[in-house]
Amino acid sequence: MSLEQLEQLISRIAPPDRSAIEAARQRQARLTKPPGSLGRLEALSLQLAGILGSERPAIHGAAIIVAAGDHGVVAEGVTDYPQAVTAQMVQNFLAGGAAINAMARQAGVELVIVDAGVASTLAPHPQLRRLGIAAGTGNIAAGPAMTREQAEQCVLAGIELAQEAAAAGADIIGTGDMGIGNTTSAAAITSAVSGAPAEQTTGRGTGRSDAQLASKIDVVERALRANQPDRRDGLDILSRLGGFEIGVLAGVILGGALSRRVVLLDGFISTAAGLIAECLHPGVVDYCVAAHLSAERGHRAALAHLGLEPLLDLDMRLGEGTGAALAVGLIESAAACLREMATFDEAGVSDAEREPSSGPD
Repeated sequence: MSLEQLEQLISRIAPPDRSAIEAARQRQARLTKPPGSLGRLEALSLQLAGILGSERPAIHGAAIIVAAGDHGVVAEGVTDYPQAVTAQMVQNFLAGGAAINAMARQAGVELVIVDAGVASTLAPHPQLRRLGIAAGTGNIAAGPAMTREQAEQCVLAGIELAQEAAAAGADIIGTGDMGIGNTTSAAAITSAVSGAPAEQTTGRGTGRSDAQLASKIDVVERALRANQPDRRDGLDILSRLGGFEIGVLAGVILGGALSRRVVLLDGFISTAAGLIAECLHPGVVDYCVAAHLSAERGHRAALAHLGLEPLLDLDMRLGEGTGAALAVGLIESAAACLREMATFDEAGVSDAEREPSSGPD
C-alpha cells in the first residue's frame, strides 16, 4: 500500500459524534445522583458516547494489541537487560505467563501478540502475528531507526490490526508494548514532538543509577542532534527516532479511531505512539483514553502534550499493556452508569429542583 493510500485511510477518520455527546449530557443530568458525584467517570462516559455514537454507550468486548520490537540503541548501554529478553518475553506472552496475561484473564480481555520487528528468531506459534518488518531498528544515536517505507509499513499494519479487533467485537482497543531499549526511543520522540528537553523526557527505565541516567539523557540528546526530525511529520519522527512496535501502535491508534472504537493507551511507549498518531492525524486523541500514569519521567510530558489525564496512578512502569488491562473495568463502569442508571423520572425520585425550598431541616 502506498503513502497516498495511507493518507486516504487516515483522512476517513471522523470526529466523535457531537450529537450523541449532547444527548448523553442531557441524560446524565437527569440520572439519580447529584451532579458531578461520579467525578471523572462522568466526563469519560460522555467521551464514550461520542466515540461509540450513542447516548447510552455499551461495551461488548476489549482487546489489547501487544507489539514487540527491538532497538539498535541498546548498543549505547541504555539498559542492563540483554536484547534477547524481547524475544523471551514474547514467548512468555504466548505461553500465558506474563503480567499482562494474568491481568487480561482477570479483565476478560483478548490479547493479540505481534512481532513488529524482534531481532531474535521466534518459534512459530498460532497466536503470534508476524510482521517481522526487520530484525530490530538502527541505532538512533547514530542515525535513523528505519526507512520511511518501513515506518509506513508499521502504521498500515497497525491500522489493519485495529480494524480486525473491531470486526471481532472489541469496543475497546488497548495498546501494549515489549522492546528492550524502547524507553530511550519514547523519550526521543517525546522531546521531538513536545519540545521538552531530554532531561525532562528521559527516565531511569529498568532501575538505572544516576550516572547511567545521565548517560541515557546524553544518548537521547545525541539522537535528536543526529536525526533532526521534522516535528510536523509523524512518519519522519517515527522513521528517525522510533521503533517498529511504536509505529505499529501508532497505526493501532489510528485504526481504532477509524473504526470508531475507544483507544486505551497504556504507558509511556504507547503514549509516544499516540504522539506519532496525533502528528499524522490531528484530533485522533479525541478517541484516546490514558489508562495510567507511568513512573517513567517522560510520560507526564507526553500526556501533557496530548492533553490527556490518566485514569490511574499506581507507580507502574512495566508496559505490556498492563495499565490498559486495569483500566478496562473503569471504562466499562462509566458506560454502564450512563446506560443503565435510572433517571429521576424513571425511578420516581425527587431531584434537587423539586424538593421544597423551605421547611424543617
